[in-house]
Amino acid sequence: MSDPLASIPLSAIRVFEAAARLKSFTRAADELNITQAAVSWQVKALEQRLGQALFRRLPREVLLTPSGERLARAAGEAVNVLRAALSDITETAEGVLAITTLQSLATQWLAPRLGAFQIANPRIAVRLDTSGKMVDLTRDNVDVAIRTGHGQWPGLDCLYLFPSIITPLTSPGLLAELGDVSRPEALLAAPLIGVEADWAAWFAAAGVADAPLAAGPRFASDLQSVELASAMAGQGVAMGSPIYFAADIAAGRLVQPFETVISASVGVWLAYPSERRRSPKIAAFRDWLAACVAADPVIERYRAIAGDPVVEPR
Repeated sequence: MSDPLASIPLSAIRVFEAAARLKSFTRAADELNITQAAVSWQVKALEQRLGQALFRRLPREVLLTPSGERLARAAGEAVNVLRAALSDITETAEGVLAITTLQSLATQWLAPRLGAFQIANPRIAVRLDTSGKMVDLTRDNVDVAIRTGHGQWPGLDCLYLFPSIITPLTSPGLLAELGDVSRPEALLAAPLIGVEADWAAWFAAAGVADAPLAAGPRFASDLQSVELASAMAGQGVAMGSPIYFAADIAAGRLVQPFETVISASVGVWLAYPSERRRSPKIAAFRDWLAACVAADPVIERYRAIAGDPVVEPR
């Protein structure tokens, strides 16, 4: 039986995969740095070799036929596996490790530790992205992500790091002004920084049902680090992670008045493409990060309190 791949150029499969994924001959041409006519010709030649249509050509778009959808799934998987294999055999322990993560996690917890990673791995440079944009680790030029969520993302290996939790944090000076803070209700006398939903959830967890939250102006930011900077300056009480801000709490710049914490999401995870789990730089970072987490007494404490999430098999 003849091999069907023998009569089909790999370049045609690559062009078809791009056109199917992007749902556009023009966008495929831009990605591959060829002309739109070349994409159209390659796809048409592939259809002629297969004896069936792979796309429906509409005035403003192209849609996959059932045969095209089947081939697109296989072509996408094959291109990803080939890309990972080429990366693995050409990559050494040298190079740049690109990390994407949340800005507050990066500035408060990860960045102060990255120097130790680079001392242990002097041939690996680190590029840290905290832009917050959505990243496709299987396609974009990023190696690993540290992200919050459920830890079950298709095509990715995920390592659980620690719980994603928040609790009220404030400055020692403001706490002293509040006087007796033996009960959670005492915080209602202070300016509350952050979104009302988080505060309502925390007061409920602390045993204060239907807390009378002020309806007036409240400062809020999409970054924990910004809200906690305001709290550290004595401007109010903010919801923040006692893990991210453990150094500030230990140094007395922030105070955690109550032990009660609430979950912001299932947890914080390290994620990377499954096909690249043997990449030397990814393996080095994964092992180093796991050791960091294991050696952190604050993380150990909150992992014991929260318990590790149960991850269902994919």
